[in-house]
Amino acid sequence: MNSVHRTPLKQSATLNRVTGRQVFLKMENLQRTGSFKLRGALNKISSLTEDESSRGMVCASAGNHAQGVALGASQRGIPAKIFMPKQTPLAKVEATKEYGAEIILTGETYQESYKAAREDMLASGATFVHAFDDEKVIAGQGTIALEMMQQSQDLEAIVVPVGGGGLIAGMAVAIKAFNPSIKIIGVQSMGAPATYNQFTGKNSGNLSHVHSIADGILVKEPGKLTYPIIERLVDDMVTVNDEEIAYTIMFMLQREKTLVEGAGAAAVASILCNKLGWHGRKVGCVVSGGNVDLNKLSLYKELSKRIKLLQHIG
Repeated sequence: MNSVHRTPLKQSATLNRVTGRQVFLKMENLQRTGSFKLRGALNKISSLTEDESSRGMVCASAGNHAQGVALGASQRGIPAKIFMPKQTPLAKVEATKEYGAEIILTGETYQESYKAAREDMLASGATFVHAFDDEKVIAGQGTIALEMMQQSQDLEAIVVPVGGGGLIAGMAVAIKAFNPSIKIIGVQSMGAPATYNQFTGKNSGNLSHVHSIADGILVKEPGKLTYPIIERLVDDMVTVNDEEIAYTIMFMLQREKTLVEGAGAAAVASILCNKLGWHGRKVGCVVSGGNVDLNKLSLYKELSKRIKLLQHIG
């Protein structure tokens, strides 16, 4: 199942100049299916036994995990049923359908879709492929860290977007095993800060309501497997708001000619908008996905106008 690309680690002269850092962007928006999620999904699906495969697969996803599962299932000839929130961008829904999966749109957020998927699993006996709370999925996402450390040997910190926590948990395990001195900084949306809240001690982490243009990290509660790893190995957590995320989407489009989605822009936004408490110079940053709903670009443009930095970037 050799479908994962080794994505580029690139610098932006403009981003370096504006931030005063050397920023190394890990371009997972260029990954097959347009997101890092393929790594964890394929690692999990390739490990399934014949019995597990014969029962079919079911999962819940905000969109990107869905595409990874659908692709992996099609490669192994396994029928897949995928539950997605009603507000999932059309581009993600259509791409998942093209890989042959059955799509059920239900609920307002990932948590509601997850509940429906678990009920289906119990009724049908299908094998569940979790979007983040699974050791194989976490390990698959960790391969990004291994690539980054090979591509640049002297990174001082790596900034990672956080939803359920599978990406940062997998990367943290890999990074701290090979180079414990590298700092790991997680980034959440202010509209969905479950892991940030628990990490910083603001509350238990569970949220009754979430809202953000970063649909890929729109999660109401920290992962049960991922959070203990985050608590043990991650050095810091910060948040960014929708205006900062939208501003970064437009920055990447205008200055780098690269289209990134809200979740993919979140980590970059934390650097561009000076949200990091860390003051080192060489920082890696995961651009986690590029599956944008093009119908929302005008919204992102309007939101970005609330931040006046673009006019000062020559």
